[in-house]
Parts: sequence; C-alpha cells; structure tokens
Amino acid sequence: MKSATGGALRHVLTHLLTPLLMCVGMGLAYLGAFADPAPHDLPVAVVGSGAGAQELARTIADKAGDALTVHTVDDRAQAEKQLRHQDIFGAFVPDRKSPELLVASAGSDTTATVVQKVFTPVAAHQGAPLKVTDIAPPAEGDPTGQGIFFLLVAVSIGSYASVAVIGGAGAVLPLRIRALLAAATSVVVSVIGVLLAGPVFHLVDHGLGGLWGMAWLYSAGVLLIGTGMHTFLKRWTTLTMMVLFVMLNFTSSGGIFRPELQNGFFASLHGFWNGAAFVEGTRGLAYFDNVGLGRHMWTLVLWLIAGLAVTALAWVAETRRTPPTTTASADTEEEMEEAVGV
Repeated sequence: MKSATGGALRHVLTHLLTPLLMCVGMGLAYLGAFADPAPHDLPVAVVGSGAGAQELARTIADKAGDALTVHTVDDRAQAEKQLRHQDIFGAFVPDRKSPELLVASAGSDTTATVVQKVFTPVAAHQGAPLKVTDIAPPAEGDPTGQGIFFLLVAVSIGSYASVAVIGGAGAVLPLRIRALLAAATSVVVSVIGVLLAGPVFHLVDHGLGGLWGMAWLYSAGVLLIGTGMHTFLKRWTTLTMMVLFVMLNFTSSGGIFRPELQNGFFASLHGFWNGAAFVEGTRGLAYFDNVGLGRHMWTLVLWLIAGLAVTALAWVAETRRTPPTTTASADTEEEMEEAVGV
C-alpha cells in the first residue's frame, strides 16, 4: 500500500511541474509585457511647414527625450496619409483658437490615448482646449479596438488545444492522417473565427474573405507545428505550445500595447511573430486600406512552412520507430486536460 501511495504521489508531483512552469512563464510574460507600458521612439508629427512648426517639433522632442520621435509634415493631407500607413501615431495641428490632434485609434486605442496625453498640455500652453479627430476609428462592434486581439486568443486556443487531442488521442494514427486532421481542424477553427468576427460580434465589417485566409494560415501553422513537435516532445508539447503561442505570442501581438509602448524584447518579437502578423494584418485589412497586408500574409505563410517542415521531420522520425501502441496513455489524457490553459 505504501509503495502504491508513494508511486502515485511521485506521479502527481511530477505532473505538477507543468502547471507550475506555466505559472512562472505566464507571470514573466504577461507582467513583463504589460505591467509597465511606456512610449519609446513613438513617431508623431507636427503639421506645418513654417519655422513655428519646426520650433514646436524641436521643443516637444527635447522635452520627450527618447519617448517620442517628432518631425513635421507639410499639411493635413500628408499627416492623414502617414497615419493611415501607420508611419506616425499622432499629428498635432497647431492653431491658437482650436489646436487639433489627429489619431487613428483602430491601429491601437492605447497608443492613441498616450499621444493624446502628450499633446493635451501642448494645446493648454497655447491657451485652447485640444480637439481630437479620429480619422480611423474601430468598428461599432469593437469600440476599444481590442476585439481583434481577443479574436486572436480564440483562434489560438482552438488551434493549440487541438494539438493535444490530435497528438494524444490520435497517437495510434499514422502521421499523415494526423496532419490531415490538423489541416481540417484549421479550416474549422478559421471559419469559427470569421463567424465570431463578422456576423456574431461585428468586429470586422468587410473583407471577411481575407480575414478567413489569415485565420486559416495562422491556425494551420500552429496546428502543424504542434502536431510535428508532439512526436518529439510528447506530454511537454502543451507547455511548449503555450510558450510559443500564448506567452510570447499574445504579449507581442500588439493587440493591447503596440511595440512602441513595450520593452525591447517583446517589441522585437512583434516584427516576425505569427500573432502580430494576424493582428496587424487584420487591422490593415479592416481599417487601413490593406497597408502592409502582403508582408503580414507572408509572415503567416513562413510560419505555415515551418509547420510543414516540423511535420516532415516528425514523419522521418516516426518511420524509423516501432509502431505505436493502440491505447492512449494516462499522460495523454492529462496533456489534453492541460491544453485548455491560457
């Protein structure tokens, strides 16, 4: 009896390692990414071509230090163009009677708020209230502009949680069938994502076909990477998937804070991680006339290619092994239960 109890206790303690590592990882990732947002080299502009506009831009830049990158643009039309291309995130139009700030909150509501806090005292110094004009507001169904981020969360959970089922419960199946299951699941997950974004919550009111394409590329990449890794990592696949597609992914996606408000580590991930490509690609499709959409699509394609490569390596490894057993292990069941964590 003692031996059985001791064995069971060791088994439980061994499996407690995974959730404890998740706890540490989530704390480091989320608090490291979101706890202390502050602008660094945030690009903004002062509208005007005269000496007064240039002097104002220099004054703001000197006071802001490394927080802002300030330059001038000749006129309002050029400022709006740069905002729509997300080359800048705020444009101040000096006027003694009615100073105005142009923002595009669909690109990031938190960034627009930071920019407004920067220029409100500038307008007050001129003795007039600041008028804020949002040239690219989010959809009515997404007033905070963060719905796209939560769509990423939903699609991600559907994708990486399915990996545990396909790799665990489907372990007795040949890899080619598991890969086909992964591809089919990605289609289902992406359709669910489009339905949530469109007719259910109205986060995106046009371009649903393009959104489906990005959701499918994203989901297929996650599923194939996970399905391939399961061959090598077994029960540690869940933890690895959470590191890749939750801890590093959600925090660097730009859905809550853009990289200009984050530290260097998460800001650098934003440039090539698949979650950031999905969020920014969807924003470009929905609000910014497809600006940058091609680059974000290629990022998602490269992650899909990585998934195909990992799956191919797994196929090579499995062909050299003995055939799998016909029953799922206890570790498999525990892995599927762990896979729902976020």
